[in-house]
Amino acid sequence: MRKGMKLLLAACGVGAAAYAVSRMKGPKEPDAVWNFYAPAYDKFMELDRALYEEMYTRIRRTIAGKRTLELCTGTGLIAKHVASAAQEMIATDFAENMLAQARKGGCPANLRFQWADATALSFEDDSFDAVLISNALHVIPDPARALAEARRVLRPGGVLIAPNFVHDEGDLQTGVTAKLLTAAGIVFATAWDADGYVAFLEKNGWAVRRHETLRQASIPLVYAECVDAAE
Repeated sequence: MRKGMKLLLAACGVGAAAYAVSRMKGPKEPDAVWNFYAPAYDKFMELDRALYEEMYTRIRRTIAGKRTLELCTGTGLIAKHVASAAQEMIATDFAENMLAQARKGGCPANLRFQWADATALSFEDDSFDAVLISNALHVIPDPARALAEARRVLRPGGVLIAPNFVHDEGDLQTGVTAKLLTAAGIVFATAWDADGYVAFLEKNGWAVRRHETLRQASIPLVYAECVDAAE
């Protein structure tokens, strides 16, 4: 078994036990699991460093010179690596502990973090040239609503960048990883395969102008860039 998989097994095992204990103390808000894991989130992401480096390159190229909004930024890992290419970047999340982690350390001067619910944004219509939502749609209970909000705040001709983990039923590691994450309290509200994810984007009014399945990670990811199909 690869070193990364061993680390994931250990981390998820400890996380599942700790989160289960925390749940015994009472009912949790929807953001509870993300607030709980915020201090260790970047350590989990280290397991997929090669994948993220590839995404940074692609995202920087697409948001160059653009006013950019990120939804579900988590600890700001992606934002801190790509914001310097943008004109301005606002990175948002609905878990306060994630934002607290994001605000630690240095970041580009054109990047700021703020609270937002991806399904009910406070930004005005036609506010951004690019919207980024990475590895989040599958854990949002109403991902179609998040996509509708992304469309609303995008200016005409704007681009949606929506990389997302997908399920490969034939891959043992993918199945094991998904089960471990579920046991740790990270529930996948939707489980798409690669074709299903692209179809979901198209069904919700997006023209997918570029997509590719990247497999250098614990779970395969479809990197997708879209524009409003109505334009």
